[in-house]
Amino acid sequence: MADSAFFCTLSHEGVLAVRGADASKFLQGQLTCNLNYLSDSRASLGARCTQKGRMQSSFRILLEGDGVVLAMATELLEPQLADLKKYAVFSKSKLTDESAAWVRFGIDHGDAALVSLGLDLPAETDSVVRNDGLIAIRVSPERAELWVAAGQADAVKGKLSAVLSEGDLNQWLLGQVRAGIGQVMPGTRELFIPQMLNLQAVGGVSFKKGCYTGQEIVARMQYLGKLKRRLYRLQLAAGELPEPGTPLFSPTHGSAIGEVVLAARARQNIELLAVLQAEAAESGDIHLGALEGPSLQLLDLPYELDRDREIQQ
Repeated sequence: MADSAFFCTLSHEGVLAVRGADASKFLQGQLTCNLNYLSDSRASLGARCTQKGRMQSSFRILLEGDGVVLAMATELLEPQLADLKKYAVFSKSKLTDESAAWVRFGIDHGDAALVSLGLDLPAETDSVVRNDGLIAIRVSPERAELWVAAGQADAVKGKLSAVLSEGDLNQWLLGQVRAGIGQVMPGTRELFIPQMLNLQAVGGVSFKKGCYTGQEIVARMQYLGKLKRRLYRLQLAAGELPEPGTPLFSPTHGSAIGEVVLAARARQNIELLAVLQAEAAESGDIHLGALEGPSLQLLDLPYELDRDREIQQ
């Protein structure tokens, strides 16, 4: 399902904009990613945490105009906007909801379509190219986001439709699950620290940038190596699609040992990302929703965790 070329509208996310002379300086003290690494040709994943290191939101962030824009789950945008504004009062920056100003498309195995729009996007993850007001971002191998100003959206969609099949959001999310990229959703807000979503393994946490909200907890977890829960990829026989936050159980442990992060339908089953206790995951006896719930099987992730490499970011 996710292997054929298609595009779809990314209707599940909104866009938060932070603009002004102090935009990057302000956010540097708020986010897990290093804004000094952003450029016209590079974006990043990131998160915003509580003082206790729990993620209030996760997002993709890129430079745009006189500031930055962040794409995150729509339901998280308003509370993040309200909370960030409390800290921005002494900063020369303006925070707004720019969701209506953008239409974003997910493009899977469609690099030729991007080239036809003048966007020759490098294969390296987080690469960015721009042309004629369009922005393309490599989000994982063979997958890209296309950011389009709302006024251009119909014309661009017509051009995409001429060379690509139009898919649905489930297909796009299945690709995200297979890429091992977790995401904070309303049902998992303030539930995970960044390393539980393997965010440090996909470039969303910098350990060299200095202080930010929750930094002490996140750094201690990385340097002391005490992470006992992390992101896994699993599959489930066809059934009802589990919502983010649905608990997972292990009869061996007799209790909940994790939560669903993101799920999508594949051709013959359901694939999902979940945060699990490592010890319980290794036992392989994992069930959805209850001790006697449907059984899940572990699948491989496309990357390895490497603490020494991660702390160099």
